[in-house]
Amino acid sequence: MNADVVRERAGSLPREPGVYQFREGETTLYVGKAVDLRSRVRSYADPRSARIRRMVDRADGIEIAVTDTETQALLLEANLIKRHQPRYNVRLKDDKSYPMVQLTAHNAPRIEITRDPDESATVFGPYTSKTQVETVVKALRETYGVRGCSDHKYAGRDRPCLDYEMGLCTAPCTREIDLESYAQDVTAVERFLEGETGILADPLRREMEAAAESQNFERAANLRDRLETVAAFHGEGGEAVQSVGDERGVDVLGVAIEGEDATVARLRAEHGKLIDRDRHTLEAPGSAGVDADGEADGVPSVLAAFIVQYYAERELPDALLLPERHDDDEVAAWLEAEGVSVRVPGAGREAKLVELALKNARRNVGRRDECGMLADALEIDSARRIEGFDVSHAQGKAAVGSNVTFVDGSAEKADYRRKKLTDQNDDYDNMRALLEWRASRAVEDRDDRPDPDLLLIDGGEGQLEAARDALEAVGWDVPAVALAKAEEHVVTPHRTFSWPSDAPHLHLLQRVRDEAHRFAVQYHQTIRDEVKTVLDDVQGVGPETRKQLLGRFGSVENVREASLEDLRSVEGIGKKTAETIRSRL
Repeated sequence: MNADVVRERAGSLPREPGVYQFREGETTLYVGKAVDLRSRVRSYADPRSARIRRMVDRADGIEIAVTDTETQALLLEANLIKRHQPRYNVRLKDDKSYPMVQLTAHNAPRIEITRDPDESATVFGPYTSKTQVETVVKALRETYGVRGCSDHKYAGRDRPCLDYEMGLCTAPCTREIDLESYAQDVTAVERFLEGETGILADPLRREMEAAAESQNFERAANLRDRLETVAAFHGEGGEAVQSVGDERGVDVLGVAIEGEDATVARLRAEHGKLIDRDRHTLEAPGSAGVDADGEADGVPSVLAAFIVQYYAERELPDALLLPERHDDDEVAAWLEAEGVSVRVPGAGREAKLVELALKNARRNVGRRDECGMLADALEIDSARRIEGFDVSHAQGKAAVGSNVTFVDGSAEKADYRRKKLTDQNDDYDNMRALLEWRASRAVEDRDDRPDPDLLLIDGGEGQLEAARDALEAVGWDVPAVALAKAEEHVVTPHRTFSWPSDAPHLHLLQRVRDEAHRFAVQYHQTIRDEVKTVLDDVQGVGPETRKQLLGRFGSVENVREASLEDLRSVEGIGKKTAETIRSRL
């Protein structure tokens, strides 16, 4: 489309607020908002950046929508950008990253945490903390017995599953509860999610008090923590960590740009307390240029795009703290009309918060993209948090398993775990045992880490099948894939992917796989070397005594720390042998 065509088309447009789309056939190339549609579209006859000039050259049509107000134009632009993901706009890529809770449209509704709710479901949220949502949903299931299984697992059962035995479900599938009573429990869950906190808090408080009265203090403490989470779920409380002014809700934004990828980090404060932080990825094409109106791209345009696209469907805060002005008059007018105070602090407490947000953004820029690419390729909700698994042994001896964690593409070493396995020369059974251990800890709430978005198994189809058998047996519903070393093929339950060797999302899986392998081998060598060179060489310690020692103390390290009296308590070890062990170790 040349300049004359743009001017001709603009001449027929109204001088009213609205939204315009430059299109190439059925594809939307660019979406913009305008106070005056005729004037704004005419400006594209002489675009001031190479990016916009390329867009105009490709376009073969312009489509408009007139709105009553400038604010309507602003919000319609945000919705169209989300829907069409136009190539030449700054686009928020991970707007589905916030978890929601849905109750499915079924005669026995299922409660589920999701980022992509069913159209027919009853949906609550979105919520800022997945960990908090998981705690609340588990408490709801324990209190009201609403099922969490898929419709496929629900159908055709002749006996209740493990969730029924664990008190997480009342088993409407086998009519252990009639559907009318089950519907009443679902209604109670809905009332809580709609804001009636006492529906869940009151039974939890009664159970906590009963546990304390019977001197089951560990259970009472667990219920106390859960009760605090429930009370804070609808904004009624929460632990104070830092003060931020007197406003009810303050969001602090930081931006980092690398090439065409941008990251916006958001810190959230409510009622004067800093309570949450998250990061979002945007595509920012042409970030070093200017747009069609001559306004600077880069951080200002990313901020303007993020603010509108993110808050178009969410409650605005009382104040926004920014690293610099967004320089968008329509966005400024909208925020002012909504009563939002926008500040760019230069010093003091608020400036330090902005700097913290900037550090969060810089830590993530470029990383989240490969996580998003991986999630898209595997057709899962998210791949932000990945756990990798591998096993290592020497012909069945000193068998161990590793469990590493990556968040936003980076190793989270505080969340690494390792497991001593039963000695056997069978990689499949070892992997099955390792995944059963991890899944059981998650399902039984004995693991302090949040559930991952994806499990990566080091191996091929056999290892993946063994891992999935364990997940199915325990009832832990987390996606799992495998990465085979020989061909670097990604194996899923339904197909095998052969991605290009330079694919960023393949590199991400390779990093996780290699780290799981390194961590497993390191632990195996520690176990193997210590058992062989330390205990085996101690005079008076044969295979049976070594077994007794490891069975009593759990590891060579614990044997090393044991006192003479503790060592002598092991069958077959006298004073002289105990002294020899102490001396050798």
